[in-house]
Amino acid sequence: MPQIRVEDLRKTFDIAVRQPGLWGAVRGLLHRQVRHVQALDGVSFNLATGELVGYIGPNGAGKSTTVKVLAGILVPDSGVCEVLGRVPWNQRAAHVAQIGVVFGQRSQLWWDLPVVESFELLRDIYRLAPAPYRQTCDELIGRLDLAALLDVPVRQLSLGQRMRCELAASLLHRPAILFLDEPTIGLDAVSKLAVRDFVRQLNREHGVTVILTTHDMDDIEALCSRIMVIGSGRILSDGSLAALRAKVSGERRLIVDLEIPDLAVSDPEAAVVQVDGRRVELRFDPARTPAAALIGRLAARYPIHDLFVEHPPIEELIARLYEQQR
Repeated sequence: MPQIRVEDLRKTFDIAVRQPGLWGAVRGLLHRQVRHVQALDGVSFNLATGELVGYIGPNGAGKSTTVKVLAGILVPDSGVCEVLGRVPWNQRAAHVAQIGVVFGQRSQLWWDLPVVESFELLRDIYRLAPAPYRQTCDELIGRLDLAALLDVPVRQLSLGQRMRCELAASLLHRPAILFLDEPTIGLDAVSKLAVRDFVRQLNREHGVTVILTTHDMDDIEALCSRIMVIGSGRILSDGSLAALRAKVSGERRLIVDLEIPDLAVSDPEAAVVQVDGRRVELRFDPARTPAAALIGRLAARYPIHDLFVEHPPIEELIARLYEQQR
């Protein structure tokens, strides 16, 4: 039995349309116009226990709406949604005791209180026994390096420090499922790596199921074994990164560092993507021309200092998938 089951989930929002100017405001009061936005249009998927899934899509695709339905914050118009055998919005007290949620642009910590007091308030909210709470809290403080932050008011924390505290706060009650909505937004490189390492350990060592929504494709590549792509409220792709690459494009990239800058590099079986001084990036289809053959031709014609082959950036794959759907 899947830990999360979603079938044909639909959600529509009604947005008031206002005409510009004073007369438009008056008309809006007398004759209200509404625009219907289909946030979720038949979303279906299953998640097994212990999966770490990337849930990606453009702004307005339906990612946050899905997470809010799964968390019990929103009620869908129709469809089936079961998390740990419960309907989230009907059994909220039992449901929230088993999930953790981190919204990158919202806080569950009290702004003017020291971090440790926010933790204590959450302990009371979740009605946690003192001994298990202290054990969990100490473990999270150690893993996320929070000891120096506990007496600092939340409003005085940097963004990276606050996000580490938010992660700890969402895990004090040891949830089975963790929803992360843009957890690394605005973080510096060091903070991003710290958050990624912690999420990876949490998933592997404790078996916590994680759903990660983000625009940072480095997070997706570093963490997720499964990627679901949503666009216009519909699931466009669901599988591994390798499967996504095979579905969208089988091409490879050859990056060549030349001995001489600004040489005009060309090959009949490859296209130049960009030139940056000594570095030339080409794209080619390995099904038509093997990488070794292409490298051999280029090495025979141009003075090459170094080269390597890689896949196209995941951002390009996602953009192409959106274009195909349009």
